[in-house]
Amino acid sequence: MGQNLHTAQLTGLHGALGGVLADFQPTATSFIVTIYGDVVEPRGGVLWMGTLIDICAAVGVSETLTRTAVSRLVAAGQLIGERAGRRSFYRLSPDARAEYSLAARLLFDPPPTGQGWLIVSPKDADEDRLIRAGFAPLGPGVFIGPDRPRVGAAVEGLTFRAEVVQDAASLPGFAAAHWDMAQHADAYTAFLARFAPLVPVLGAEQVPPCSGRLALVARLALVHAYRAAVLRDPGLPKAALPPDWPGATARGVFARLYLGLSPLADSHVGKHFKHANGHLPVATPATEHRLASLGRAPGGWPET
Repeated sequence: MGQNLHTAQLTGLHGALGGVLADFQPTATSFIVTIYGDVVEPRGGVLWMGTLIDICAAVGVSETLTRTAVSRLVAAGQLIGERAGRRSFYRLSPDARAEYSLAARLLFDPPPTGQGWLIVSPKDADEDRLIRAGFAPLGPGVFIGPDRPRVGAAVEGLTFRAEVVQDAASLPGFAAAHWDMAQHADAYTAFLARFAPLVPVLGAEQVPPCSGRLALVARLALVHAYRAAVLRDPGLPKAALPPDWPGATARGVFARLYLGLSPLADSHVGKHFKHANGHLPVATPATEHRLASLGRAPGGWPET
């Protein structure tokens, strides 16, 4: 009877994960960025090319496309190649590690509370970069955005901190007039439609032990989709968000699934992912911090 129960759990989990991954077709470059951000950066930043080819093949990315994407990331200054004998390894550049570390804070740390606003008059060359970082134009040469760390938000220019001193109830309308909040809400809604059904499937039961590779690929897909939504979200203060904002629910689903998939996903990493000196560790202080942050109770992730 126990064996039958285990088989039922395995079939149900694999079927659910397979449904999530059925139409997951990332570009090679973007998926490699996800692999390095989720798995490699918190474990030292170096990975063997053979491991990268294998895990990319799991989502239908060919060896040729993987090698081409790595070459592009090297040319862009994100990866640095090195050899040990006949094997090639790629490490994150210092600038890329700093950028990936900041992105990890946005994904894994609880959202800041009570953040205010920044008003910036940037140098001309920085305007596009500021818009990509979530700022909105108030007028010629003047931009407003939330006072919180953002990937790529370091710009030069005259900067003021601002706070709301009157009519705070108008903030959601102000936000809707200056940011495309519907676009960001749609991104979170699409994330929830794909991943929220996995929450009851995982439940409180242990993920079947033979699904480590599948658990890792599913976690990479989870991070890939959630990161795309979060990094485009301007991260406005809570008072500026509409009452039905789906971002908080998406955070909760992300946290629960990441925690549920990680034991087997990380075990698979420790057995099969290699750098120049052997296998990547199952856990490091950085990976443990991520899990502890996602699992934080009071003041942590919202209930869903």
